[in-house]
Amino acid sequence: MPDLGPLWLTLQLALVTTAVLLVLGTPLAWWLATTRSRVRPAIEAITALPLVLPPTVLGFYLLVLLSPESPLGRLWVTVTGDALTFSFSGLVVASVFYSLPFMVQPLQGAFEAVGGKPLEAAASLRASPLDTFFRVAVPLSKRGFLTAAVLTFAHTIGEFGVVLMVGGNIPGKTRVISIAIYEHVETLRYAEAHALSAGLIVFSFCVLLVVYTFNRRFPVHVR
Repeated sequence: MPDLGPLWLTLQLALVTTAVLLVLGTPLAWWLATTRSRVRPAIEAITALPLVLPPTVLGFYLLVLLSPESPLGRLWVTVTGDALTFSFSGLVVASVFYSLPFMVQPLQGAFEAVGGKPLEAAASLRASPLDTFFRVAVPLSKRGFLTAAVLTFAHTIGEFGVVLMVGGNIPGKTRVISIAIYEHVETLRYAEAHALSAGLIVFSFCVLLVVYTFNRRFPVHVR
């Protein structure tokens, strides 16, 4: 009987990370899509850093940032009594940083595709900026929200370097699927490694197939 613990932990991590990034990434993507600030390129570059940084580099600095010796780590220990490092909460924080561009970039593109005319029309009807966002921009960006959520979820499923640096390999606590595969290979248990790896390949293909199929069937033509 295969150990399903890493699978359930990975699914929990992916779901929580996606939910957190929907809350945090949506306003950031909206700001990037609508602002004329001179700092926009710098914010875009910071947001995209996880795409080019080696996961171990990002994981190392997150480990330092979240350690009990850091201000954030000490505050977390004071409030919760537990450390962020080598914990599920730490994995969530690390995953939010690592998967940030997979949420923000599709949403930013979707918001930019809406264009200015629908927003100007809403403003001419005296809609508040908040009403304009939720009643105009969000409905017209549904495809972007689906793409962002699916890609973020799938990307979190396959994380390795960052979660290993921040969470280690604690059974039932931080051992996710990617870590389990690595452990199986290290211990020459290739059959188990193959089963998990093949499952991730099939899952990733299905996710991309759904995204591309949906985007072709429901193109955006708003400007």
